[in-house]
Amino acid sequence: MSLYGKATKQKEEPQTKSHVRKGDQVVVLSGRDKGKQGRVLRVNAGKGTAIVERVNFLKKHTRPNPQKNVKGGIAERESPIRTSKLQVICPSCNKPSRTGSHRTEEGSTRFCKSCEAEIGK
Repeated sequence: MSLYGKATKQKEEPQTKSHVRKGDQVVVLSGRDKGKQGRVLRVNAGKGTAIVERVNFLKKHTRPNPQKNVKGGIAERESPIRTSKLQVICPSCNKPSRTGSHRTEEGSTRFCKSCEAEIGK
């Protein structure tokens, strides 16, 4: 460790399959956005994070730059949230539920643990 403290990167976990996939409707279980619902825009399985629509907003202050045609102001955008804080909403019963997987000839399919209905792919 250096005298001034070295900036460390977040350790990437081994590539594991996430229970959340792109396009899923999810609900946030904990944190300042608890209870909010949104659609998953992107998943980073290596870091265990996902970007959810209208959840976990960050504000970024930008200075105007007329040469690059950039307007100044405060820009808001979604930031990643841990997938462990998300729960998939079942499309058939419209409730947040845990997911399981069935192995088939075509591959594995996800299902809702409460109503046993298939969830997408």
